[in-house]
Amino acid sequence: MSETDPDGNQRGRIGLIVPSSNTTAEPEFRAALPAPVSVHGARMSLESVTVDELDAMSDDAARAAELLGHADVNAIAYACTTGSLLHGPGFDTELEATIREAAGVPAVATARSVVRALEFIDATRIAVVTPYTADLDEKERGFLEQRGFDVATIDGRGLERNTAIGALDETEAFQQVVDHVGQYDSSGLDAIFVSCTNYRSLAAVDDLESELGIPVVTSNGATLWDLARVADFESESERENENESERASTSVSASEADPGCENRLTIDGPGALFERDR
Repeated sequence: MSETDPDGNQRGRIGLIVPSSNTTAEPEFRAALPAPVSVHGARMSLESVTVDELDAMSDDAARAAELLGHADVNAIAYACTTGSLLHGPGFDTELEATIREAAGVPAVATARSVVRALEFIDATRIAVVTPYTADLDEKERGFLEQRGFDVATIDGRGLERNTAIGALDETEAFQQVVDHVGQYDSSGLDAIFVSCTNYRSLAAVDDLESELGIPVVTSNGATLWDLARVADFESESERENENESERASTSVSASEADPGCENRLTIDGPGALFERDR
């Protein structure tokens, strides 16, 4: 669980359960997390992003979570978007419960994290951009619509091999979003969702929001934000607000009110999602 180093800085451990061919989730998480936090991955067999392979992969979730629990992680994410929405609403929360029970720590599943993140920024009408094939795009549309979102448009790259998805970079993600969303009246959109934890897109969020003027949520961004919530890590805006509250207080300091707050971890995530207070 949480520890402190000799200088009193809090450490943390994040567990990620990822498809075996995913090469993006771990580095994107590592880039956004502060140095005292380590990322520990467990892998489930998947080479192609198809319904059959995604379905078989979920059978490995409990064992992967149990093994990550041996590392005393603070929280665990099932970091696969389509793999956690495959069987519709409810499957995502079932996965969270399975992982939580197996590891004994808080858990999130990416599909559910995306829903929480979009609800948090008050998004209802959204555009969705993916690297997937058309059949998975339709499954994702159905999941999001059943969760109460109005999917105005969805665009996929038609890729099946997960290594091909992982070979894409943030400039390609940026261009796909701009090219697709640019065809529509973006003033009617509340947010853009870029799907897939293996699609390297987190680094494009700030540029996309500047270009399009709309909040952008990615699979890894939503999962990271949600993990920070359940593991009691804080976003950069929360840390700044705590500092302002501490300076304004004349009766009790933040550290006196919460002895552990000075060592709470900050998450350097991009875009509107991380800028808003929880």
